[in-house]
Amino acid sequence: MERSLKALAKEAKRRMKKGFWKECEEKLVRERSLAKEQGINESKLERYFQEKVEDSIKGNSQDEFYLKVKQLLLTEGEVSDAIGRLTDKEYYETLSYSERQRYNLELSEKYLRALERFKREYEFEIKGRNQ
Repeated sequence: MERSLKALAKEAKRRMKKGFWKECEEKLVRERSLAKEQGINESKLERYFQEKVEDSIKGNSQDEFYLKVKQLLLTEGEVSDAIGRLTDKEYYETLSYSERQRYNLELSEKYLRALERFKREYEFEIKGRNQ
């Protein structure tokens, strides 16, 4: 469901009143100084930070699949049987041969996108906290 212009304006006004942009600016300054200390490219950090703010404004949250991939990567790293581990076995058994092939392809693509996202997040968030 698309939000109306009026609803979007109300949300923007609420963000301004609650200091959302001031918090974003302060966080960006902190992240930028951390990036400088760690030798991370500041422009890459700014693009990543912009994506995170946009997701926050749009109300996008981390999906369940991404959280599974993230947990797998944090606990075991990149494994050769990741697709098999992420497959919904019960659902997979109900599919025909061609549907299984399509499911595997879609799951592979989804995994690669999640892996790329994890690597970006790891560079700017997880790795920075552990140092």
